[in-house]
Amino acid sequence: MAKKLSKEERKAMARKALEDRAKQPKKASGSGFAKLDSDAKNLRGY
Repeated sequence: MAKKLSKEERKAMARKALEDRAKQPKKASGSGFAKLDSDAKNLRGY
C-alpha cells in the first residue's frame, strides 16, 4: 500500500507536473463531436 504523502510532497509533485506540461504542450486536438466528425471523415476518405 502506498504511503500517504505530506502536503508539501503533493504540492511538489503538482508543481513538477505543471512544469513538465509547460515544457511539452499538447497540440489542440479538438473536443467532443467535432473531433469525432473529423475522424470519421478521414476514415471514410471524403
